[in-house]
Amino acid sequence: MSVSRRTLLTTAAGAAVAATAIAPAASAADAPRTFRRAADYAVTKLRAVAPGVTTFPEITRFEKWTYSAKGGWIGGFWPGTLWLASIYSGDPRFRTLAAASAEKLAPRQYETSDHDLGFLFYPSWVTGWRLTGDEKWRTGALNAAASLSRRYNEKGKFIRAWGALGTPGNAGRVIVDTMMNLDLLTFASKQTGDRMYLDIAISHAKTTERVFVRPDGSTPHVFDFDPDTGAEIGPNSVQGYSPTSCWSRGQAWAIYGFTTMYRRSGDPLFLRTAQRLADFALRALTPDNVPVWDYLAPQAPHDIKDSSAGAVMACGLLDLAKVANRPQYREAAIRILTALCDTCLTTKSTRAEAIMARGTRNRPAEDGVEVSLPYGDYYLLEGILRVLMPKEIEKAIDLSTV
Repeated sequence: MSVSRRTLLTTAAGAAVAATAIAPAASAADAPRTFRRAADYAVTKLRAVAPGVTTFPEITRFEKWTYSAKGGWIGGFWPGTLWLASIYSGDPRFRTLAAASAEKLAPRQYETSDHDLGFLFYPSWVTGWRLTGDEKWRTGALNAAASLSRRYNEKGKFIRAWGALGTPGNAGRVIVDTMMNLDLLTFASKQTGDRMYLDIAISHAKTTERVFVRPDGSTPHVFDFDPDTGAEIGPNSVQGYSPTSCWSRGQAWAIYGFTTMYRRSGDPLFLRTAQRLADFALRALTPDNVPVWDYLAPQAPHDIKDSSAGAVMACGLLDLAKVANRPQYREAAIRILTALCDTCLTTKSTRAEAIMARGTRNRPAEDGVEVSLPYGDYYLLEGILRVLMPKEIEKAIDLSTV
């Protein structure tokens, strides 16, 4: 590591420690006002920035969005954020912008080269259909679910994460993030009546529970299988510190994903798993209520933050509180969202194009440390709307339980 890079990370870690030391306690009574202020700021920022966005924001560099022309794995979050902004503001211009952005993902509904079709099509096309009733969004989402289902490995009972079908590299690689892509499959089963999609989602979730979730409730980022036999090889990591650490955003994906799978299947295994995952993350959370990028990295808890992990985790906890009838999860989610609104918004910068700062994309690769991320903005707004406008967000993303 170069001296300049080491200095950057040390400075960031020092800032995180300082934030931990001085963060005020969140007041539940103040939360609605805090959340409305944050949502107003988000809408104001989007009104200024969105008309000039022609592709898909991917990550900020010096506080300005850089873009992915085809959307990478993150393409669904920009139109998703615009759909959510339309709910909060009632401004029809956001619907127009959301639809135009989502439309650019159309060619990817037939893509079978990776597992991220849920990330791409649920917040953009499924939400678009639920809000507008336009059948093209539903049809495209179903096509994407069919494409995703082709990545299922029957012998190993998992959905392959990376690499084009038929290629050997990463053929047996599973990542914890895929838990968030399963809801596209459950949507397809509900809409078509074809149980196959739900069965794949349940099977993958059970495999994830078996091989990812450790006795203490933590998870690795990656688990590898022999793709030909389905035999387990073992844990690994790409975005976490190591195969034995716990990447905080991966843990958040798992909390949210297992809670969703419980709602879609009714299987109590998934509810118990979501609670184990949540309990570990809450034990590891620092007093400032913003997760470190990896809960078990050597410098944790005094390490750089990942605000996007906090936003995803808060949404999962709000969901889990309801289905488990555990108000302490909702209270924790409120504390996390309040901390994000108080310490992570870009309000002090005139340059910033994103809503939330202090995100970390891939620290091991030194790629995106103390930046803004489109999924951070999306899940922050989703979490806020879950609190302020529960009926409206229910309509957008379907929070029903079987």
